[in-house]
Amino acid sequence: MSWKISNAEHLRMEFVLLAREPDVNLSEVCRQFRISRKTGYKWLQRYKSKGLPGLADRSHRPEASPLQVTGAVVVELVKLRKDHEHWGPKKLKAALARSGFDSTEIPCLATIGRILRRAGLSEAKGRGRPRSQLPIGPLTPAQGPNQVWTVDFKGWWRTRDGNRCEPLTIRDLYSRYLLCLRPVHRRRVNDVQVVFADVFRRYGLPEIIRSDNGGPFASITGPHGLTRLSAWWRTLGIKLERIDPGHPEQNGGHERMHGDLAREIQRQPSATVAEETKRLEQWRVEFNMERPHEALAMKTPGEVYHSSQRRLENVRPYVYSLHFARRRVGRDGCILIGSRYVYVSSALAKTDVGLERLTESSWRVWFCDLAVQEIHFDGSKFIRQPTTPGTTSRSEDCHPSPDNNLLPITGS
Repeated sequence: MSWKISNAEHLRMEFVLLAREPDVNLSEVCRQFRISRKTGYKWLQRYKSKGLPGLADRSHRPEASPLQVTGAVVVELVKLRKDHEHWGPKKLKAALARSGFDSTEIPCLATIGRILRRAGLSEAKGRGRPRSQLPIGPLTPAQGPNQVWTVDFKGWWRTRDGNRCEPLTIRDLYSRYLLCLRPVHRRRVNDVQVVFADVFRRYGLPEIIRSDNGGPFASITGPHGLTRLSAWWRTLGIKLERIDPGHPEQNGGHERMHGDLAREIQRQPSATVAEETKRLEQWRVEFNMERPHEALAMKTPGEVYHSSQRRLENVRPYVYSLHFARRRVGRDGCILIGSRYVYVSSALAKTDVGLERLTESSWRVWFCDLAVQEIHFDGSKFIRQPTTPGTTSRSEDCHPSPDNNLLPITGS
């Protein structure tokens, strides 16, 4: 017979009546009801002192609660949650400490969660699905501010007047500081480059920019995945990192921030894009200056971040090796070799490349420290060969010249 049934009091009464019979072995009765002798004596003592009411269940609530949460803490906690409806117990606990409460008055995280649930401000959640352990590529761990910036576009939504709003988000990986949260009209390189130029002038230059493999950050056809935007970053001395295709969890902190943005802004859009832009900037300020982060020991990003000492105005052109010939890439992506124009990449338009002569009829094209491609002349035409797998190649010249004679390569 088990105690794990609904009519536990009836079982206790049966046990007491049977145990009080004369010449009954108490140990045998306890084994029959699958209880310990200590429990058996307890129920006998309660029946002896209070009769059948003594066999009823008692409250587990302690007689005294010296660590009980004060009413003032509960009121402030509810107020903070209503002001920041998406903050969890960890952020609310840090906010309570900032409000002037003594550390002995602030409840633990579990208690804060129970208070929120009892107040109808939260609901219990399950464990969810376990996360898969996927291998991570060679991504640089940030050891300080401005070492790695992460960039992406937040998924677009429409304001109430029907216009499209798609913010560009730029974030410092180490401090979680949100550097930019600004809607752009289109994902064109020129529009995005203007935003990055403003951010660079305000905060300086990072060492690395990490992005996904979508435009305008990366290209499947450009050498080394370069686009006009990422090529510009490279000319500024910024290294490029990209997460593996189809694995946004490698940029998980950035995606988490996008989730907060979707819940707090996107679900209730403004009337116009101009109003949405103001709301996004206010949200950015709150994110940086008010919202504590667990990874920062509950500090705010603004308390950790500082501007970069590498300034945009101090950038100097990349210096190629002395035995390289410098060439300017035209708007069409071509460079001049001898008397012919040879296509390199439209992503490198209006930039300088270096030509390293390998043989009398072959050259290697360098963009900064990246080997873009090798060019060979077979006597009648130029043949381009990519230096990295996956780069498309073209065997024809962009602008054939009637003069088939090659001129020696000299400086530009």
